[in-house]
Amino acid sequence: MASDPAYTVSVETDEPIEGPLFVGLSNVGMAGLTAVDFLVTHLEFERIGHVRARGLPDITPVEDGVPRHPMRVYASPQAEYCVLLSELFVPVWAADAFADGILAWIDSTEIDEMAVFHGIPFPHGPDGHDVFYVATPTYRNRRLEGTDVPPASGGVLDGVAGELAARSLDGEAPPLGAYVTPTHPPGPDLEASLRYLDLLRTVYGLEIDDDQLRERAAELQRYYAELADRMASLEAQEGPGSQNFPEDRMFM
Repeated sequence: MASDPAYTVSVETDEPIEGPLFVGLSNVGMAGLTAVDFLVTHLEFERIGHVRARGLPDITPVEDGVPRHPMRVYASPQAEYCVLLSELFVPVWAADAFADGILAWIDSTEIDEMAVFHGIPFPHGPDGHDVFYVATPTYRNRRLEGTDVPPASGGVLDGVAGELAARSLDGEAPPLGAYVTPTHPPGPDLEASLRYLDLLRTVYGLEIDDDQLRERAAELQRYYAELADRMASLEAQEGPGSQNFPEDRMFM
């Protein structure tokens, strides 16, 4: 019989852990994960720990032949910010256990707020590519007063974002802001990640040079445009009803 899922945070530092915690998880489009990964790479955050998942399938990412933990914890050099990123997908049914493990660790730190980057595919028009906030009152008053970040007009938060927001409402978690933006499969949606980096400038005043990510986003746009043109050409050559490739055009 499989054991219940559990998440445990292990850190390898004696330095105080404080300030806001930025959370970027693996989901459709990988926008939040890509944004926080870019942040820790380009602002020279230091890896201080990891999260171990038990009772559910795990992965081991590899870079240059070296394995690493899929869920990692970072702190900025001045210990002003922390980052939790996960290359391992957290299922909706495991969100409660994930929140238990993360909040048990947070209780032993001086982390005083959380920002969760929750990119999801949802219906939107061509002008609907914004970042919307869902924030508890304390977070909203602390971080969003005087900004032009729009609130989400409706809907629901599920998974980790929904679980952490509910815990924050009940006073079991620090003040929380969840930032929602539309993402496009299959990903990575680098345009959505760039929107998150812009938000970090607006809300937290972080100086981030995103030129490298913008170049990658432009290359990806060109690739998908060329792919769409090739598929359209194939369809025109073979005629209606003769194509042997899927009709899904979600990458566009």
